[in-house]
Amino acid sequence: MTSELITDIGELSTFADHDDRRANAALVIENGRIAWIGDAEHPPVADVRTSVGGRAVLPGWVDSHSHLVFAGDRSAEFEARMAGTKYAAGGIAITVNATRAATDAQLESNLRALRDEARAQGTTFLETKTGYGLDVETERRSAEIASRGADVVTFLGAHLVPEGIGARDYLDLVTGPMLAAVAPWVSFIDVFCERGAFDVEQSREVLLAGRAAGLGLRVHGNQLGHGGGVALAVELGASSVDHCNYLSPADFDALAGSGTVATVLPACDLSTREPLAPARALLDAGVTVAIATNCNPGTSYTTSMQFCIATAVLQMHLTVEEAVRAATRGGARSLGRDSGPDAVGSLRVGGRADLQVLDAPSISHIAYRPGVPLTAATWLLGQRLPPAVTRAARAAF
Repeated sequence: MTSELITDIGELSTFADHDDRRANAALVIENGRIAWIGDAEHPPVADVRTSVGGRAVLPGWVDSHSHLVFAGDRSAEFEARMAGTKYAAGGIAITVNATRAATDAQLESNLRALRDEARAQGTTFLETKTGYGLDVETERRSAEIASRGADVVTFLGAHLVPEGIGARDYLDLVTGPMLAAVAPWVSFIDVFCERGAFDVEQSREVLLAGRAAGLGLRVHGNQLGHGGGVALAVELGASSVDHCNYLSPADFDALAGSGTVATVLPACDLSTREPLAPARALLDAGVTVAIATNCNPGTSYTTSMQFCIATAVLQMHLTVEEAVRAATRGGARSLGRDSGPDAVGSLRVGGRADLQVLDAPSISHIAYRPGVPLTAATWLLGQRLPPAVTRAARAAF
């Protein structure tokens, strides 16, 4: 295997055991792993030398919440919401109808286009969910398609009760035949525990069925108002509870005393015009926070983790280091991938060589220059992605 020395790094952020930001650093990639990290003045011998010319290097983004298996367009709904229409969970049905009618090839093509768009912006590890099929066959094929385009697949059959079926009958379907159909391709089960979707007891039933099938637990909770989603997630030991816009003091205490990650979704908050999740207060309370895009056609149609990070810094009052850590190590924690040989979201000797180079000297530029696509190159498992994928790159080196 060829070894590659990445050198002349202006700022190296590892987010391994500490928020390590060091100047004039270098690293060596070998066999898809980080083989060495140290000062640029004293690097080991490598087969290939790549100078990044003083640019910043950091882990690739870990986008731990997305919905990429879908068809159709909801821009009219978005425009109406910007004009004052309140978001409600029922809009999902529009995407369900389009997704059911789409071919596998159409769904896979759309997913891969969005994945490549994300990679061009530095995302190297991606979770995505089913949940726009809501019948056994479309959920099954959504899970299979997702497994070919994402790193982690989550079963979200409990996204909404579709038209034409009662809640009880649909819960039996989700926890029985639908769960069995998707099981070969999914690692987690999720539920939209929210008014207009599933209440706490219905959500508990879904999650316990998933646990019995060997799946990890995730929860959409407390997005549209105060509710029991956060408490349920903590009670059942869910890996993550996502949205977290409306939190009580008891919710903060529960999260702080648990291993459940609070995943905030800034782009979704802006699009739905809900209050921004209290990420600053969550961190101050000792809660592990992740930042993700929630890329979906209805409420957050973006693959840009940089946009979400800039929003977290400029409007949610996180420091740059806190926001970048939440978008890397925090996302990895929420997926159970922040430690061990297959850890993502950090750069450490022996770990995966998933990294990006910014066309900037420091990670501070992500918020300092909001909206500017700064990822100049991306390495995935030690391989630099070709320009066709990293089409956001503006400078060759």
